[in-house]
This record gives sequence, structure tokens and C-alpha cells, in this order.
Amino acid sequence: MADLKVNIGELKLKNPVLTASGTFGYGEEFADFIDLTRLGGFIVKGTTLHPREGNPYPRMAETPHGMLNAVGLQNKGVHYFVEHIYPRLKDIDTNVIVNVSGSSVEDYSETAAIIDELEHIPAIELNISCPNVKHGGMTFGVQPSAAAEVVSAVRKAYHKTLIVKLTPNVTDITEIAKAVEGAGADSVSLINTMLGMAIDAERRKPLLSTVTGGLSGPCVKPVALRMVWQVAKAVKVPVVGLGGIMNATDAIEFLLAGASAIELGTANFIDPAITVKVVDGINEYLDRHGFKSVNDLIGALEI
Repeated sequence: MADLKVNIGELKLKNPVLTASGTFGYGEEFADFIDLTRLGGFIVKGTTLHPREGNPYPRMAETPHGMLNAVGLQNKGVHYFVEHIYPRLKDIDTNVIVNVSGSSVEDYSETAAIIDELEHIPAIELNISCPNVKHGGMTFGVQPSAAAEVVSAVRKAYHKTLIVKLTPNVTDITEIAKAVEGAGADSVSLINTMLGMAIDAERRKPLLSTVTGGLSGPCVKPVALRMVWQVAKAVKVPVVGLGGIMNATDAIEFLLAGASAIELGTANFIDPAITVKVVDGINEYLDRHGFKSVNDLIGALEI
């Protein structure tokens, strides 16, 4: 059996399979379907300094090849997480990673500082790429200077592994990746959802209350794969790849393109056991092709 262990900075993963924030709840919701300890880790839903109600309904819509969401980072705030959620997660034998978002640089750094105190949270994923909030989110992720500013502030407040989640809704994602690397990111994850919309032609109205929302699912995979390949060549920090990964073959493609780990998102809604199936599928591929370690696969694309 091949060695599936990978490292994201100082974060050690037993395998390269993570879950995408916003698609896996707090992990507990999937415990009836899979053994959570078999994952490299899971990333909990977006957490902000103060509670957020999210956007009005309807805020999810299916399209022929993907899903639109405009949930808007609904959560009960970081203090609720610390008091009520963290005690239930801290003893799970895998990496529990918190996705952090905010409306200002100060929000981000204060939330990160609070999570920094939690012994059993080894990493955060800094969300500077959510397209579904009016203030903060993607605002920080589309300009290199703004991205660097928020990452630099969080780096001063947070002392463990810092993964920065990037938006695809930019002209050149490598410029953003290099900016956050320079500001102290230990890793980058990409891509977050692409900005899209859907219309009900009979009613002549948008399907989402916010008109536009984040598009995820199989349709975004070719774009995500291209961006991961570009960023992996442009930065020295590890890259976490996501976007339309629906099975083990998809995951392997991202590893070949240069990702050190992957996140499964929309696929969790279709098959709640997909994560462990992907772990097994990667292992089977490595054995079939004679690879001793998954690290031999990372960036092994032959051009």
C-alpha cells in the first residue's frame, strides 16, 4: 500500500483529501456516513467574528452542470464556535481546520487570534474569495495589495498553518497567489466558486434572491485545474486544489497539476461518502501505477 501522507507547511495530513468549507457543516453531520478519522482533515463552515444571518431565501439553485449558492456565510460567530462546536470536535483524530471570513481586516485578524488559542485547531483557511457577501469576502481577493494587507494582518495574529483561499474571479490569479505568499501565507487553496446566475424564464426572475451567486460543481473543474496548474508553477508554498472534483480521477488530475492536497465540495451533497471513496481511489491508482508515495504524483504532469 502506498504512502498517502502529505504536508501543507507544518500541517501533516494522513492523506491529501480535505473537504471544502460550506459543504461539510461542522463534520459531525457526516459522521453517520463515514469515519471522519480516515480523512486528511475537514474544513468547517465559514466563521466570522460576529453572527451572520446570511442572505435571504432562495439562496441555492441547481443548474444543468453545477450548483449556484448565495448562502452568505450564515453562522453563529466565532465565540459560539469556541464555546459550543469546538468542544465536540477537538478530540476527533484528524485535522479540523476553520474557514475564517470577515468584513474588514480587523475582523479577520481578531477572529484568527481567537482561533489561534484553540489547541486542537492546527490551521485556518482564510476566505478572501467569497462572492456572496456585500462587505469583505471577495473584495479582499481581487487586488494583490488588498489580499496582501489582510494576510499580513492575520499572519501577525495567527501562528499556525495559514491557508489562503483564492477567488477565480480575477484576471491573473498568479498575481494574487504571489501577493499572499509574500505576505506570509503557508499555502493557498483554489478555486472558490465562480460568479454566476440563473433565471426562471417563465417568471422572468432570477432564481437567487441576490441575483448572482457562486457556481460550483463539475462545470468549473477545467477552469480550476488550469488555475491550480498556473499557481503551482508561480509560488513555492503548497497548493490545495478544489473546484468540481467529483471522484478519485478528478482528484488525481489536480495532484498531477501540482496540488499537494485537494478539497471535495459539491460532491458531498450528491454522495456523503465520496471523501473516503476518493481516498481509496487515490490509493488504488498509486498501487496500479507503481507509485510508492502520493508525493511522487504531485506536479508529475508530463508536458
